Amino acid sequence: MATLSDPVRLVISVALTLLVGFAGSFFTAPQISGWYAGLAKSPLNPPAWVFGPAWTILFILMGVSLFLIWREGTGRPEVRVALLAFGVQLVLNVLWSALFFGLQSPFLGFLEIVLLWCAILATIVLSARVSKAAAWLLLPYILWVSFAAYLTWSVWTLNP
Repeated sequence: MATLSDPVRLVISVALTLLVGFAGSFFTAPQISGWYAGLAKSPLNPPAWVFGPAWTILFILMGVSLFLIWREGTGRPEVRVALLAFGVQLVLNVLWSALFFGLQSPFLGFLEIVLLWCAILATIVLSARVSKAAAWLLLPYILWVSFAAYLTWSVWTLNP
């Protein structure tokens, strides 16, 4: 059985995480100038143009993290568990966009982002058992999602 080279695994890993971001944008993009623009937001809310570049960088970092885990070999149980956790948090990432923007529900978005935050933390802990570098690469992601949780909570509470 042929194995994939590291450069191929890296490209697949980054492409996968960017694809997740692209999937989330299907829910997000149509709402930015409409529903979302009309909501009251926190004074700390960044301008809309910040989110695209920030998330792109985060998805690339996540892809490199995924690669570092995957290249350790899926034969090890701790690698498989870390990859599973990684997959769960990717699904939850898209789900936030679907709930917050797609369903226009800041309340469900807030509940979901708490789950997402917990899943990211679990992914960091489980990834650290496989690759410390992979875990460190997820630190900006959990910090941004922490800020996003605050922003989501703000939208929910400012728009009853």
